Amino acid sequence: MLDERKTAILRTVVEEYIETAQPVGSSHVACRTDVAVSSATIRNEMSVLEREGYLVQPHTSAGRIPTDKGYRFFVDQLAGPGTLEEPQRQLVREFFDTAHGELEQMLHDTTRLLSRLTDYAAVVVSPPPHEEATIRSVQLVGLAPQVALVVIVMSNGAIEKHTLELATGIDDARLDAATVHLMGRLRGCTLQSVAPVGPSGDAATDAVVTAVLRSVAGGHEDEPEQVFFGGVSRMASAFDAVDVVRQVLVTLEQQFVVVGLLRDVLDRGLSVAIGTEHGLETLAHCAVVVAPYAVEGTSGGTIGVLGPTRMNYPQALAAVAVVGQRLGRRLSEG
Repeated sequence: MLDERKTAILRTVVEEYIETAQPVGSSHVACRTDVAVSSATIRNEMSVLEREGYLVQPHTSAGRIPTDKGYRFFVDQLAGPGTLEEPQRQLVREFFDTAHGELEQMLHDTTRLLSRLTDYAAVVVSPPPHEEATIRSVQLVGLAPQVALVVIVMSNGAIEKHTLELATGIDDARLDAATVHLMGRLRGCTLQSVAPVGPSGDAATDAVVTAVLRSVAGGHEDEPEQVFFGGVSRMASAFDAVDVVRQVLVTLEQQFVVVGLLRDVLDRGLSVAIGTEHGLETLAHCAVVVAPYAVEGTSGGTIGVLGPTRMNYPQALAAVAVVGQRLGRRLSEG
């Protein structure tokens, strides 16, 4: 553990470097910190912090910059996420007050919102396949005399669509009757627990119902989680080295790697992974801030941002927390 003075100096170096991207000298620390000591004393303390691995001096006679260990200490010392400024909070409110449409579009738009709030790349992983989600509504829409579209809205906000080709023509009245019959039997069921339903009393309606159940039963197995990205260009502009940007972009193209990374961070009880902490060499210059979001009280998906280790951690934590909470609430409302 660091004593109070070293902690204050390290915090100041981290905050100054995040703001300016320039090595921080003792004179800057003396001006910004409340530690009432001379610049010489601060230089000595910074040398100690360097020996202990919290700071590094990139060039002789230059100031210091934080190491991954220094950033980790800074993050661990935070009392909690920062707060979004009022214009940002207003942006979040306006987005979720007007957000409508299918799950995929909402998640994609959410990444753009989160990237706009942080200036980093944003990632949202969709809720897992529908093992726990229940059916909220079923709707049948006629597309042609012998073709109908089945739209199933799940409790986690996901929308299932299936096109039915019927043996005989069907009118809107019987599609409506099949919808009512299905809703009475399937609301609250999971897709895995869908079972044959009793007869409606009309053979044509029952034929449509049977076709719907057959389509639903065979159309959701091995469904992968979807990954949505936003603001990748914003993240790329935060790095000076072209080869670092290239490695990061190649990694982000591998969606299963990204899902595994976010899940691993959460499984270790972390909300922030810095540099080499997340175990991917290609992202050694990056930090990840991640949080789960819940839909109707059950596990939903994952939301996070990825940027340089020189990240504004308080702001990123605040943005991920606020947007994750609002996204889960919006999907729960349907």
